[in-house]
Amino acid sequence: MRLSNTLPLKALVGMLCLSGVAFAQTESNYDYVEAFRPGFYQTNGNEYRSASGKPGPKYWQNAADYKLRATLNDENRTVTASVTIDYTNNSPEALDFLWIQLDQNMFKEDAIGNKIIPLTDSRYGAKGEEFDGGYNIKSVRLGSSDVEYTISDTRMQVDLPEALKENGGKAQLTIDYSYVVPKYGSDRTGILETKNGDIYSIAQWYPRMAVFDDVLGWNTDPYLGPGEFYLNYGNIDVEITAPSNHFVVLGGELLNPDEVLTAEQLKRWNKAQSSDETVIIRSQEEVRQGASQSKSKTLTWKYRLENTRDVAWASSAAFIIDGAKINLKDGKTSFALSAYPEESNGGNAWERSTEYVKASVEHYSEKWFNYPYPVAVNVASNVGGMEYPAIVFCGYKAKGASLWGVTDHEFGHIWFPMIVGSNERLHAWMDEGFNTFLNGISTEEFNNGEYYRGKQDANKMAALLTNPALEPVMTAPSVMNERHMGILAYYKPGFGMKLLRDVILGPERFDKALRAYINEWAYKHPTPDDFFRTMENVSGQKLSWFWRGWFENNWQFDQAVTNVAQKSEGAVISIINLEKLPMPVIADVTTASGKTTRVTLPVEVWERNITWDFLFETSEDVVKVELDPDKVLPDSNPSNNTWKK
Repeated sequence: MRLSNTLPLKALVGMLCLSGVAFAQTESNYDYVEAFRPGFYQTNGNEYRSASGKPGPKYWQNAADYKLRATLNDENRTVTASVTIDYTNNSPEALDFLWIQLDQNMFKEDAIGNKIIPLTDSRYGAKGEEFDGGYNIKSVRLGSSDVEYTISDTRMQVDLPEALKENGGKAQLTIDYSYVVPKYGSDRTGILETKNGDIYSIAQWYPRMAVFDDVLGWNTDPYLGPGEFYLNYGNIDVEITAPSNHFVVLGGELLNPDEVLTAEQLKRWNKAQSSDETVIIRSQEEVRQGASQSKSKTLTWKYRLENTRDVAWASSAAFIIDGAKINLKDGKTSFALSAYPEESNGGNAWERSTEYVKASVEHYSEKWFNYPYPVAVNVASNVGGMEYPAIVFCGYKAKGASLWGVTDHEFGHIWFPMIVGSNERLHAWMDEGFNTFLNGISTEEFNNGEYYRGKQDANKMAALLTNPALEPVMTAPSVMNERHMGILAYYKPGFGMKLLRDVILGPERFDKALRAYINEWAYKHPTPDDFFRTMENVSGQKLSWFWRGWFENNWQFDQAVTNVAQKSEGAVISIINLEKLPMPVIADVTTASGKTTRVTLPVEVWERNITWDFLFETSEDVVKVELDPDKVLPDSNPSNNTWKK
């Protein structure tokens, strides 16, 4: 998901009232025993999850396939639908009941998620409207028989007449339901009013199976808004019946284009799939004319997406549609599509969306893991930025760098968490932080750095990222202060990944380890420990000091030069670690002739030392020593980084 209002770092600093904050210390707070303490992992590897970070030999996860039939009524803004869920219990234990997520119930007046929204501005809930939403459940059947169920907030417990057998037992549930679409649904779903018709961005729109796993059993945390989702994998078939002047886009393969597109649109549709340049499929003029394939009041659009954890869609009479081919590895291709209103067309705005989608998906596929879906759809919406498999919603007013940024960010989420299916409800940093890191690399490479702003000063970021008022990164999003979400879920873990790549491991070792993590956990459910263990085992580097300080705790970092003593064989340079977080040492040493030499020391110099002396061999006098000269470390007090003679 995109940060609300796409706040830059300097704005977040202002929000936290961090102006003038400094963490200078007169004496060291560093405890090397605590920093390098063994036993970071609380459990040993087991048959489900290996100590090396891989899925264990008996790793299992349950599966859910869905068949959805839905009708959109744009007069009363209602979705009426039926979902059939084929659920497979691959776990080693029988299940007496099933849990189902009812995310739309967050918009009921008496929902927990509604009651905890602060009076101050929040992006969650049905902002700006009097709205009592939620599901109207008409029936729940197991096979052909009605079944007993209990609804508690955003959860439904279905009691089974017989336990669902372990190791492959199957159950089929059918739920008939309807709900009123919120105009603004926690910045994830909603309705945008445009001059040519409303744009419906439809998500969290069907009852979805909760995850039963080897970590927590049933994951039944209610949906509150800040925490996102944790879902099973399976195949999804969808039929959407909408007004005949609407164009329906969905994250999946369109199975009946000849039934829903005009003859001319079908030609353009087929042409776009083989074109590296953007092709207009439904033009602005056709939108104004209300062109339709059918004279009937409705059309039914049929879609399918395989090996996916979710599905979302959008529908509108206002959609301009364009597309182009996405070139993937191994000769494979996908199809980039953009859907946007007339208001978003022109001025370096959404007419470039497909270009951005294509570039983003091609970059991540080449560098990390091949894009798995037949389409990649970008929808202009009143949703500021939200991701789903093969489709994303982005702010309709975005243009230029802003549109590139939100598009690239939301499609980066295809890798985390759509492919690597972490538990966003508990560990937002495992998708938002990883993705923020990936976005930095892709933006630097896009179109010769068209929107790249250059390297950031990590010293200046330290006050923001390690401010003592912050919770640790590994705090659940529903528990952390909403004002801290941007820092703790996005910026701090993203910066931590960059630090790990650029300074601690180096790009070669880091990239190899991250690719291994993606490959091992594609379409599975990793925990933080699985990520940490994989990075250590593949890189060959023990990193508990880093996980402990940057993710598990909110430790500050401050290195300082304390003395330079000239000797016959050179200069003895004394440094100190003043705060709780250790880091490798980067120093530039300048001698009397003006020559500057880069010295690096491994983090291990701090394993049993608070201070460290090292010899710089030279026949000249040393006139200057500067720590972290490139400002790549989050040093909270850079004023003590430099010694001058």
